[in-house]
Amino acid sequence: MRQSFIARNPSVLIFLALLAVFTLAVTLMSHAMGAELLSTSFIKTLGRTLCLCLVAIAMDLVWGYCGILSLGHFAFFGLGGYMIGMWLMYARTEIIVAESLANAAIPPTPDEVRDAIGSQIFGVVGSSDFPAIWAFAHSLPLQLALVVLVPGLLALVFGWLAFRSRVTGVYLSILTQAMTLALSLYLFQNESGLRGNNGLSGLQNLPGVEAGQDWISLWFLWASALALGLGYVLCAWVVSGKFGSVVRGIRDDEARVRFLGYSVEGYKLFIFTFTAIIAAIAGALYYPQAGIINPGEVAPIASIYLAVWVAIGGRGRLYGAVIGAAVVSLVSTWFTGGMVPSIPLGVYTVDWVDWWLVLLGLSFVLVTLFAPKGIGGLVDLVSARVAPDRHGADYGPDKGALREEEGRE
Repeated sequence: MRQSFIARNPSVLIFLALLAVFTLAVTLMSHAMGAELLSTSFIKTLGRTLCLCLVAIAMDLVWGYCGILSLGHFAFFGLGGYMIGMWLMYARTEIIVAESLANAAIPPTPDEVRDAIGSQIFGVVGSSDFPAIWAFAHSLPLQLALVVLVPGLLALVFGWLAFRSRVTGVYLSILTQAMTLALSLYLFQNESGLRGNNGLSGLQNLPGVEAGQDWISLWFLWASALALGLGYVLCAWVVSGKFGSVVRGIRDDEARVRFLGYSVEGYKLFIFTFTAIIAAIAGALYYPQAGIINPGEVAPIASIYLAVWVAIGGRGRLYGAVIGAAVVSLVSTWFTGGMVPSIPLGVYTVDWVDWWLVLLGLSFVLVTLFAPKGIGGLVDLVSARVAPDRHGADYGPDKGALREEEGRE
C-alpha cells in the first residue's frame, strides 16, 4: 500500500512541532510581550539564524542529495538581500525627503523629489542619478518579484551552460566559485549601481511602520520561522518519491542514471535553480534583520562557510543542515561577540575572536574524518533508526532483502 508523504517523512512533523515550540517560546520571552527575558538584539540573532538554516537546507538539497558541491549559493542569498534592500532604502529615503521638503515655499515636483532621493542614496559614491537596475525600487511587489526572478534567472542561465557541457565534480565547484567571485568584484565597483563597497544600509527600518524594533524583530522572527517551515516541507517533498530517488541516483552514479534514460541535466538544472530561489528568499529575510548588506556578504568565503555548516550538521539530511547552521551560527556569535573570556598564557593571550575560524576549520576536518554523518548522525542513534528484527532466509543477494516469511504473505 502506498504510504502518505508524512508517513514516509516522520521527521517533517517533528521538525515543524519543534519549530513552532521554539517560535512560541521566543515570542513569550521577548521584550515586545513584556517578559524582557530575551533582548531585541538576541531575537534578531535568532531570526537571522533561522534564515541561515533555510539557506543551509537549500545547500543540502543541491549538495547532499544531488551531489553538486556549489560554492556559489551564498551569492544567491546576497542577491535576494540586495533586491529587498533596494526597496527598503528607497522607501525610507523617500519619506525623509518628503518630510524635509514639506515646508518648502513651492511644492516640489515629482522629478525634484526623485533627484533629491537619488542624491541622498548615491551621494556617497559621487552621483545623484538612479541606475537602470533601480527602475522598480519604488514598488514593493515588483522588488519582491525580483527577489525570486534575478537569482533564479542567474542560476538558470549558469546551470544550463554548465550542465549542458557536462561539467561535474571539482570543476563545477570551481565554476560556481568563479561566478561568486565575479559577482562580488562587480558589486564592489561604484558603477554597479548598488553603492559599491558602502552597500545598502538602514535596512532594519520598515518604511511607514511606527512600531519599535522590539516588535519589528519579532515580526521578522515569525516570517523567518514560517519560511523555514515551508522550505523544509517543500524540500522534503521534492526529495521523496521517485523524483527524490532519481536525484539521489544522480549523486551516487550519474552515468547509470543517464544510461537508464533520465534527463540528468534537466534534474540538475531544476535542483540548482530551485535551491537558488530558496537561498534568495532566505537572504531577503536575513538582511533586514542584519540592517546592512555589502559586497563582502557574497564573497566566495561565505559559500565555503555554508558548505562547512552542512558538512558539520550532516549532509543528506535536511534536519542535519538545520542543526549544523544553527549550531555554528550561534556558537560563532558567542565566540566572536566577546562573550568568551580570553585565556592569558603569559607570552601569548588566546583571543577567541581571532581563533574562532581556526576552531571552525578544525571542526570541519574532524567531522569529515571521524563523523561523516555529522551532528545529524546522532539523531539516527537516538531514534534507533535500525532495520527491524526479521527472521528467515534472504530472497535476494543483499542483506535485508525480502524475507522468506514475507514472501509467503
